[in-house]
Amino acid sequence: MGCHRSFAKRLMTIPKTSFAAALKATRKARGLSQEAFSDVSSRTYLSLLERGLKNPTLNKVNELCETMEVHPLTLLTLAYAGDRKGADKLFARVLREMDALQAGSGE
Repeated sequence: MGCHRSFAKRLMTIPKTSFAAALKATRKARGLSQEAFSDVSSRTYLSLLERGLKNPTLNKVNELCETMEVHPLTLLTLAYAGDRKGADKLFARVLREMDALQAGSGE
């Protein structure tokens, strides 16, 4: 079981700067200022997120993405994969893992 935890920890860990950079790049690509997020976040908190000093909850990621009008997986894919080539590799892996998990659960 310890082996699985170690693998899961490595799998789910991305550099803080990856999410921060993806958030900032997406916000700028949408032409939004930090003030545009005032309904869901303070400018200070958004700045902390964009500098990798804070980590958002999934609910907060969803709220931020609603403001930017992108799906949360788009933002997370940018953070994990970086670009289209990386996204293709990431999605192929995700589909393999989903197939294996569903096959193992009898679905």
